[in-house]
Amino acid sequence: MSRSAHPAGPRHADVLPEGHYSAPPTDLNALDGKVWSSTVTRDTDGVVTVGGIDVARLAEEFGTPAYFLDEADFRARCRAWAEAFGKDADVFYAGKAFLSRAVVRWLKEEGLNLDVCSGGELATALDAGMPAERIAFHGNNKSEAEIERAVRAGVGRIVLDSFQEIVRVAHIAQGLGKRQPVQIRVTVGVEAHTHEFIATAHEDQKFGIALAGGQAAEAVRRALKLDGLELIGIHSHIGSQIFDMAGFEVSARRVVQLLAEVRDEHGVELPEIDLGGGLGIAYTPDDDPREPHEIAKALGEIVTRECEAAGLRTPRISVEPGRAIVGPTVFTLYEVGTVKPLEGLRTYVSVDGGMSDNIRTALYDAEYSVVLVSRTSEAAPMLSRVVGKHCESGDIVVKDAFLPADLAPGDLIAVPATGAYCRSMASNYNHALRPPVVAVRDGEARVIVRRETEEDLLRLDVG
Repeated sequence: MSRSAHPAGPRHADVLPEGHYSAPPTDLNALDGKVWSSTVTRDTDGVVTVGGIDVARLAEEFGTPAYFLDEADFRARCRAWAEAFGKDADVFYAGKAFLSRAVVRWLKEEGLNLDVCSGGELATALDAGMPAERIAFHGNNKSEAEIERAVRAGVGRIVLDSFQEIVRVAHIAQGLGKRQPVQIRVTVGVEAHTHEFIATAHEDQKFGIALAGGQAAEAVRRALKLDGLELIGIHSHIGSQIFDMAGFEVSARRVVQLLAEVRDEHGVELPEIDLGGGLGIAYTPDDDPREPHEIAKALGEIVTRECEAAGLRTPRISVEPGRAIVGPTVFTLYEVGTVKPLEGLRTYVSVDGGMSDNIRTALYDAEYSVVLVSRTSEAAPMLSRVVGKHCESGDIVVKDAFLPADLAPGDLIAVPATGAYCRSMASNYNHALRPPVVAVRDGEARVIVRRETEEDLLRLDVG
């Protein structure tokens, strides 16, 4: 099917159903800068380009669905975070958002550290040459093998998540003749304004050791007594996709109160605090994220103020942006397969991917935007639901969006801001092949994570 306009395309419904969506945009061809990476634009033919390459060429060379990563934009965001926090703070990229060997190399070159939370992420980091001392190792249930590998490698910090882990890490480090730098992750009782599944600082969840009831203070006592551990600070993370700084202010205040208690009881001023990540990005034009320099200024002022009030030296601050760096740098490119209008409801637009390459809509009820990118259109807007090809009614990529009414099979559409938690959470549901990640920069494109093949699937099937 040609990727040109189709004269018999579906029309928009005269009566829009109830639902969560904004009014139709005045220009369906516009590219809102908040949700697209910095090098994305339309060329004179109306085709969207990234890094100087148009999507028609990218689709022809790399196929669809595929993730296209704007390398220049990624690097610029790394530099912006590093510059915002300066030499007196540490920025750890949260590898869980998206990690590959190429990403590790970019982080190393741009001066960022790396946060990992599994043996596989640690292996990727070390294989790609990230210095071990610039790696933090997270996780609520690290295996002994993972801990031993991290200690042997000399990671800069292990974040302790439970009383059992305090003993486990100490025992392994002492057995290896090492003293492992650690932080204790505390849950501070903050209800972040985000989805329940990605809020991580209230007491009723699996991460960290609660401040409530003196548990965190007891964890500090135990860690300070063990020869295999060097307790360097306290860690807190309140959730993900957060725009409001109020939660961070409450968290910082409670962490500093714990630091003061540690000083008063043990005569020790811990030198570091990590306030985690979770800063939100724009998935739709309605989202209004903060810039790195605003975040750095706000967090710095909060910690300094609270430490001055408690009579403490200001500790070194760490933050862990993942989504905030990689999220806006990627869009997913799809080819339209079927267009199915439902009279009086909406039009279902089926693409050649779905929940196997972006589970967030089904998992978190996440919102995304979508644009026709292989051409421009002057057709009327139609209320659309972009869905995948999987055998699930919940296989939705974009729940409610307006696309031009002449949309047709063969057209290319793109969903921006898919850099975080899309490829990293991708699956083989229905034996789908996970898409490639293609880095684009200065007119050149290269695969950094290749597309899976049927041979890949069958190679693991040994029955």
